[in-house]
Amino acid sequence: MPPLGNKKLEDLASELIATAYGLNQSVHPIVRRELGSLVRSMNCYYSNLIEGHRTLPTDIEKALNNNFDDDERTKNLQLEALAHIKVQEKIDLDLAPGTATSIERISWLHQEFVSQLPKSMLNIKNKEETQVIELIPGQYRDGNVIVGQHVAISSIAIPSFLNRFEKVYDLAKLSTVNAAIALGASHHRLLWIHPFYDGNGRVSRLFSHGYLRQIGIGNSLWSVARGLSRNIDDYKKLLALADSPRWNDLDGRGHLTTKGLIEFCDFFLNICIDQVRFMSSIIEPDKILNRMEIYVEEEVRCGNLLPNSFLLLKQLWLEGEIPKHQVPQVVGYKERQARTLQNKLIQSGLIIADSIRSPLKLNFPIEIAERYFPSLF
Repeated sequence: MPPLGNKKLEDLASELIATAYGLNQSVHPIVRRELGSLVRSMNCYYSNLIEGHRTLPTDIEKALNNNFDDDERTKNLQLEALAHIKVQEKIDLDLAPGTATSIERISWLHQEFVSQLPKSMLNIKNKEETQVIELIPGQYRDGNVIVGQHVAISSIAIPSFLNRFEKVYDLAKLSTVNAAIALGASHHRLLWIHPFYDGNGRVSRLFSHGYLRQIGIGNSLWSVARGLSRNIDDYKKLLALADSPRWNDLDGRGHLTTKGLIEFCDFFLNICIDQVRFMSSIIEPDKILNRMEIYVEEEVRCGNLLPNSFLLLKQLWLEGEIPKHQVPQVVGYKERQARTLQNKLIQSGLIIADSIRSPLKLNFPIEIAERYFPSLF
């Protein structure tokens, strides 16, 4: 059961709700949607790091453009990153089936992610490396596993435990504060059940992303994976602590420790708050516009962009999108020169339009991420 009624966790949950609301309101919805593409790349980058897979941001960008490396290992990591991004994009676009905590959603997450992996990543060796197990998308494991010191539940028990999981964490029955408290608990319990032979870590982090979206706290502007990756030792230590049997008669009523679970929930909520604050700090309007202006001025001096290009970018940040016929008015150029300015910005990847007649929007390619958003990757 989630550790509800804990005053410290209630305060942290309330703080997360307020902080996330402020971040969500600070960015125009259209800009938020386009910025979400960059944040998804960041999310998969850090989620892969947790699994020990380092995929360079530039390789992720190439994969998004169907430009894969000749080296097989690098290409496989690119395909793995692309699979993660595509699944999160469906979550962000509300295309994932079921509710966030449903058995249907959990199986779908694994199915969607694993089905896009290269075949060489689907053969899993057991701990003794004496047997190769084929990873089947969306299918529960049919054997027993040990993860570190944790002996996962028997494969026969997985369906009943997931049924119980869906009922206990039914978000329709929880207030927003209680749902936020239960966030870390559900993340741990899903990993504890360990329903699949492999991919449980990514499934659990994608699960938590969808969970946060459903309760109105999460969105495409921030990711818990970044915080977990940057605190990987504490993440693994506190997960293991919450795996422990209860310490004494005062430590809850179930088989597992309630105190250990509270410590993990405390950690998880603090990670979420930290990541929301981090994103809020780097997209604070004055700061982000100042960084954008500095970058554009450098590109102007190099001859890659025309003067006054920043005026268009600033207006797009504030308004979300601008019809192409308004560009001359925004940048103070006649139509022909304004069109040249616009085309150079499109060629540089800083703005996009969905079609010839569509309005212009900001774009956030990975190669400029560190200039616009320091420490994102």
